[in-house]
Amino acid sequence: MDPITVSTTIDRPREEVFEYLADIANHAEFTDHYMVDWHLLREDPYGAGAGARFRVKAPLSRFSWADFTFAEVQPPYRIVERGRGGKYNRIRMLGTYTLSPGPGGTTKVEYTLETLPVMLSDKLMEALGGRAWSRRQASKSMRRLRTILEEGRGRGRRASVAAR
Repeated sequence: MDPITVSTTIDRPREEVFEYLADIANHAEFTDHYMVDWHLLREDPYGAGAGARFRVKAPLSRFSWADFTFAEVQPPYRIVERGRGGKYNRIRMLGTYTLSPGPGGTTKVEYTLETLPVMLSDKLMEALGGRAWSRRQASKSMRRLRTILEEGRGRGRRASVAAR
């Protein structure tokens, strides 16, 4: 799929926004409207190598589990997450958070999501609404991120380590 990009401007310093995003356990708070049942992949949720597994509540999706791991963490301006999802984890995903300073101490957060479906059936699902659905959900998550960091409200539940 062609990349989708959404952005928001948050009235907080870039370093503060980066610290929040560099902890993958926090991502469950602002994406829990479409990503649920979060489980951390290791005890330390911060920085490169931190990852989580979750279920995506997409319409008509029979294989909803996916995961992301922070592949690159470049303070205070970029976080790259790589993951997989779909049936047999065959759909590769790449998410990038880019933080740039804005006027008056604000931070512009830009999130880009790319997927690489392998099978024709996966490509068809993306073409028939999957891309638009993903853009809407990502836009809502950016609005929720802004609300959480600026106003301290609207927090969902933080992810935790899965029980053994």
